[in-house]
Amino acid sequence: MKNFALIGAAGYIAPRHMKAIKETGNRLVAALDKYDSVGIIDSYFPEADFFVEFERFDRHAEKLKRQGPEKKIHYVSIASPNYLHDAHIRFALRIGAHAICEKPLVLAPWNVDALKEMEEENGKRVNAILQLRLHPAIQELKAKMEREPFDRKAEIDLTYITSRGHWYLISWKGNMDKSGGIAANIGVHFFDMLQWIFGKVQWSAVHLSQVTKAAGFLELERARIRWFLSINGEDLPDDARSRGKTTYRSITVNGKEIEFSDGFGDLHTVSYERILAGNGFGLDDAKPSIETVYEIGNAKESPMKGEYHPFLKGMRR
Repeated sequence: MKNFALIGAAGYIAPRHMKAIKETGNRLVAALDKYDSVGIIDSYFPEADFFVEFERFDRHAEKLKRQGPEKKIHYVSIASPNYLHDAHIRFALRIGAHAICEKPLVLAPWNVDALKEMEEENGKRVNAILQLRLHPAIQELKAKMEREPFDRKAEIDLTYITSRGHWYLISWKGNMDKSGGIAANIGVHFFDMLQWIFGKVQWSAVHLSQVTKAAGFLELERARIRWFLSINGEDLPDDARSRGKTTYRSITVNGKEIEFSDGFGDLHTVSYERILAGNGFGLDDAKPSIETVYEIGNAKESPMKGEYHPFLKGMRR
């Protein structure tokens, strides 16, 4: 049984980490969040120590480290705001623990290289949560594409709209410096998955770049991708709105819809099982998508010529 600490215990995704720790037969010994609305911990690990100040959490982790291998923290799970991931990963490595971090692992590609040096110095591993790679429908798509000839690139439309209220722009998520922008915050898993299946980015253009939505075109080694991301509910298709839906997720490959709306609930547990077995996704796995969303977030809008997402037709300049 391994000892876990969780940073970002009050966040939306934190319960999935708590569930994964419990379902893999391990224990949460310490949790940190500056917000104290963390009653969900009682459903999993009511005995875990909880901190609202990083300094006290840090001191507690050091104390456990000095009490020997049975008491020390073996893994630090990180579900904090994006801009803090790098610092919290470094904390994990410094106390002699492996890190398990939510997306995006870091906001700038060069931070990955610095973390690789720290991995080597401390003998511990940074594990990225890239759960779309573990989704059965996505794995089936990858296997199918590996059987396809390489002489023709797949034509892909990626559309992801997830409605968010006014709070979003007031929170850290609406701050480019803290979230990395909409591509990093809600798109990074999709860009990771697509590069995992279809290869490296060869060319990229951004046709729309706003705080609440972005769109562009990516050409990969084996695919041409028109993508659209939005947190604005007004962008939802009429059919989705008429059914009361607040989220619309669609990926078509050569005109065929890839259905993967279900099956997300247990993917964190599957991720943890792989990590504990030494087969987690590491820094090298995460870096390509970090490079992609960094470039998208810092790119200037290009004229909408040639390939652009269908949702932009009414906006053509």
